[in-house]
Amino acid sequence: MGLTSETTVYVTAALAAVCVGLLVWLWPRFAARGLRQVLGRLAAIGVTQAVIIAAFACWLNSSYQFFGSWGELFGHVETAPVGVTQASGGDGTVTGVAVKGALVQPGSDEQLSRVSGLPSGPASVNGRVESVKVIGRRTGVVDPAFVYLPPQYFQKAYRRQRFPVIVALSGYPGSIFNLAQYLRVSQTAGQLQKSGQMQPTVLVMIRPTIAPPRDTECVNVPGGPQTETFLAKDLPDALKSAYRVGHDASAWGVMGYSSGASCALQLTMRNPHVYTTAGALSPDYRVKDDPTTGNLFGSGLGRVNRVNGHDLMWRLKHLPVPQVSVLVAESKHGERGYPQTQAFIRAVRAPMRVASILPEHGSHNFPTWVRELPATLKWMNQQLTFPQDVVPRHHKKGTVEAARPKPDHGTLRAEGTEPTPTATRRR
Repeated sequence: MGLTSETTVYVTAALAAVCVGLLVWLWPRFAARGLRQVLGRLAAIGVTQAVIIAAFACWLNSSYQFFGSWGELFGHVETAPVGVTQASGGDGTVTGVAVKGALVQPGSDEQLSRVSGLPSGPASVNGRVESVKVIGRRTGVVDPAFVYLPPQYFQKAYRRQRFPVIVALSGYPGSIFNLAQYLRVSQTAGQLQKSGQMQPTVLVMIRPTIAPPRDTECVNVPGGPQTETFLAKDLPDALKSAYRVGHDASAWGVMGYSSGASCALQLTMRNPHVYTTAGALSPDYRVKDDPTTGNLFGSGLGRVNRVNGHDLMWRLKHLPVPQVSVLVAESKHGERGYPQTQAFIRAVRAPMRVASILPEHGSHNFPTWVRELPATLKWMNQQLTFPQDVVPRHHKKGTVEAARPKPDHGTLRAEGTEPTPTATRRR
């Protein structure tokens, strides 16, 4: 009985109903005076409340997929790579999962089967979303992911072509289910690509929480989880080994919401040789310790440098500015981070470029981020280079098409939910 299964929700709800019924039925027996009766009343109330809370928590977790299994809930996660076999579609087309280094392997379809609006029918017409596990060669991390492959990925004319990549990160304690079902990353990208507003792009939905239930942000914790290494080194290596994606950083972008947005900015500004474009919906601009993170930066002489290194405002002031393009989104009214976002925009200087989506009203929630997502994806896609490198003819992965030149990275600013079509450079 899985943690996220409907059976678990129904069983806990039934137990809660039984406990309430027993409490009402047995209450007269506890009504008399005496220590035993008082303790009985307290125990009955406590057990009933605990079961009700557990039932509600199971329903909430099943709806939002904060934890995908009992092991994750109690902090036990997979760490060892395992072998895989190459998967193929019914038409003989390789779906993308490869055996090289066992870095990407098929994952469970339990969460994916609950996502609405996913592509169906022939992959060469509608694309495909795959459920996989990504194995960290350096970190040993095993992280679930959904991978959206556009229709062109399966078409004969593109059989040697590599594709740009956008990595989408969930917030904390979110999951890839949230990215697919509530933010609707793959569905939105598919619609934009079909309408010609976005070039064919591979989208990878993954969570930055590699050691649940701890929130490690995008930090390499001294003596602990190495989240930055996983997302900046292991993840790109794994994807390049399994899919026909660009090998140059100009073809790679990363986006996210909430703490995933903070992570996207951190990854891009700290690793411009890996990601050159970031889209950040409601981000923070520095990482700090809190009860969910524990001590992220260790102690000793190096702590101050590690803290400063994850403070983006400090980096803009004291370190060379990376040649990257970032988009930040924050509502003027309804979100607390608007002043910090304005300060960040003002602090950016060449060669870094910044764009913004600044709605008048919005909240720190999915309805706001869903409004901002289409403009974010279109803007990011304009910054990414359609890879000019192709898969060798003797290789099985991909085709070739005329390479698309990289557009000018202008700075956009919109007062609504979409960047304006004209771009102006920040000086």
